[in-house]
This record gives sequence, structure tokens and C-alpha cells, in this order.
Amino acid sequence: MVTPSALIIFTFLLGCGVAFNAPAWQAITPELVPPKQLTAAVALNSIGINVSRAIGPAMGGVLIVLYGPALVFALNSLTFVVIIWVLFRWKHEPVIATLPSERFFHALRSGLRYARHSRSIHIILIRAMAFFISASAIWALLPLLAKTVLHQGAIGFGLLLGAVGLGAIIGATGLPRLRKGLNSDKLIMVASALIAVCAFGLAFTQNIFFALVLMFLTGMAWIVVLSSLNVAAQKAAPSWVRARVLSIFLVVFFGSMAFGSAIWGQLASVLSISDALIIAAATQFIGIVVTAGFHLKKGESSDNAPSGRWPSPMVTEEPEPDQGPVLITIEYHIRLDKKAQFIVLMRELSRVRKRDGAFFWSMFSDVANPNRIIETFMTESWLEHLRQHDRSTNTDFILQKKISDISATTSPPRVAHFVGLR
Repeated sequence: MVTPSALIIFTFLLGCGVAFNAPAWQAITPELVPPKQLTAAVALNSIGINVSRAIGPAMGGVLIVLYGPALVFALNSLTFVVIIWVLFRWKHEPVIATLPSERFFHALRSGLRYARHSRSIHIILIRAMAFFISASAIWALLPLLAKTVLHQGAIGFGLLLGAVGLGAIIGATGLPRLRKGLNSDKLIMVASALIAVCAFGLAFTQNIFFALVLMFLTGMAWIVVLSSLNVAAQKAAPSWVRARVLSIFLVVFFGSMAFGSAIWGQLASVLSISDALIIAAATQFIGIVVTAGFHLKKGESSDNAPSGRWPSPMVTEEPEPDQGPVLITIEYHIRLDKKAQFIVLMRELSRVRKRDGAFFWSMFSDVANPNRIIETFMTESWLEHLRQHDRSTNTDFILQKKISDISATTSPPRVAHFVGLR
């Protein structure tokens, strides 16, 4: 009984379901495997997804022809009962926290703030947008291509999607070997170029067998890019904010797909399916050139485990958790010949402070003593500053040690905390 309007509404609701499910689903992966196996685990998860993608559409196409679409969607609904049952039986290890949990909107804001001030996340999102906007042309135009150019029905369309799934399985299986010879940046560039070639080939093919080969290669390239970006997002964020960063990554992923699909669909209606695919292929090559300088390697090499080396503030009377704002000052004495290096390192540290909770940061030089520098930053409350201590990572500690190493004195910087009076 579905109508075009109902189809759009239910597709929208499916997207909402994926948006709620996907970040939590992906964020638990590092809890299940050691860090060294994260890349393989993401690839294995991709294999599971794409085995389903290979088998599901082919089965669906056959069942639609034999019994109609109602049975297919009814069976699809029942499969989710199994997932829900497994999740209810999963005995998740509770996280022992010393500080109160963040409230929903505050947590949402802190996740956005983290992404805003993390250069590693910026690079991942830029690479994702450059790839998915162009690559979305194949997904958006494939139904039209199957029906109007290749003259295929439900079974043919299912086979095309199955070819993508099969290619993704092969790509995910070979990904660990590919990573031994190529880093993530080069892998994404090669896979993006392959997607562009496939889009260009689909623009001219009228043969279903050639189209199946191209969709197989598309699946291989697609899973390489998606897995590489997903692993980069997993590694670029510590555990306390990982699900929120993955949420932002998925917003960019689905947003780029939706935006790109609208563009390529409009171009196909104004020009032709072939012209839209050619333009998408050219755009993909342009994206490869534009993003060549954005490297994922730095974020992937970060050690985001909590360092536990930022000592708790010394207080005579513990402020109330919501008391604030809190002003923190840190006094450095540096060698003048290292001042330029100090400023570069402090700029990087400023992003860390803002990323982890500061809404203001600055540093000041003593006019009477040029080697005396005061760093200042502010948080909204005492509790938010305590969270900064918990959020400090091993990578942050290494940065702070580099700053200490160019100090003119052997004693640690002097720290002072000031709480807003009520």
C-alpha cells in the first residue's frame, strides 16, 4: 500500500534508526579487541555487513518476483528481533567513573567542541566529504541505470548490489595485506581513483556483465575507503568521546551522500545519466588532488589512552561542582632562544585545552621579564576542569613534556586555580 510520500517518510525514519544505532555499534569495537587488532576488527565487521549486502539483495530480488515485496520486508523486520535478543544478553563491562556523568545536551556540546578543535578530526571529515559526495553518484543513479540503460528488473538490480557486496568482501579480506604496502592516505587515493574509473565506465556501458564487473570493483574500492576512514575516526578520539566523534563522522558521511545524491539526480534529469556519472568521475579526481595534503597518519599514531599524569588541583576547600567559571594560570620560564619553538608548541596545546573543555585560552609575556610566560584558560565550572584532568591523554602528556624540556628552570611550571565568587 506504499505511496511515494510514505516511501520517503519511512526511508527518513530508517535513516534516523541508523543514526541512533551506528555510532554506538561502531564505538564498542575497541572494547572488544586490543588496539593492534582494531583495523582487522573493523574490516571483519565490514565483511559481515557486506556478506549481508551480497546475499540480501539477491535473495530479495528472487523473493519479490516469487512472492512480492510484502514478505521480503516482513522477513527483514523479523531479523532485527535476533539483534535485539543478542544485545539484551550482552554483559557489558561497566565503566567505573570518578566524576558524575555528563548530561545529554552538555555531552552533545562537548562532543562538537572536541571535533571543532581537533585537527585530526578535521582531516578525516574533509577527506570523507571529498570522497562521498562524488562517490554517491553511483549509488544514486544505479537504480535508474539498471532500469533504463541496462533494462534490468528486480533480480538484475539485486545482482548489481550483490556484486558490490562481493567486491566489498574481497576488499575487506585483502585490506590487512594492502596496509602492509600502503598507508591509509595512499590507500584512500588509489581506491578513490578506482571509484572514479568505475563511474566513468558505468557512464558508457550498456552490458549487464560489464556493469557487474564495475560494481564488483566499486565494492572493493568503497570498503577500502570506508574502513580506512572509520579506523582513522576510531583512533583519533579517546574513549570518552569516541561515539560522539563517530556520530559526527556519520553525519558527514550520510550528509555528503544525501547532498551528492540530490546533485547527481538533478544533473541526470537535466543532462543524462551518462553525463552525470562522467562529471562525478571528474569531481572525484579533483577531490583526490585537493585533499592530497591532508594526511591521516598523525591522528592514527596518537595514543589517546588516559595518561593519569595530570595531578589533581591542590585545594584547601573543594569548590562545588557547578561553581565557576574557573580560571587556571600556568607560569613558564623559558629560554629566549627557544621562544619561537615554545609558541608553536603552545598553539598546539591551546587546541588541546579548548578540545577538552576550555572556552577561553590565551598566553601573556611579562614586559619586565621576557622569558616569563603566563598561560591562562577558563572552564565553565569546577567539574568541567576536573574532567579536563580525566581527559588528558598520553599524546597530550608528550606535548607537555616537550614544552617542559625547553624550560629555563628544572622546577615544574607553577599552576594556580581561581574560582568565580558567588
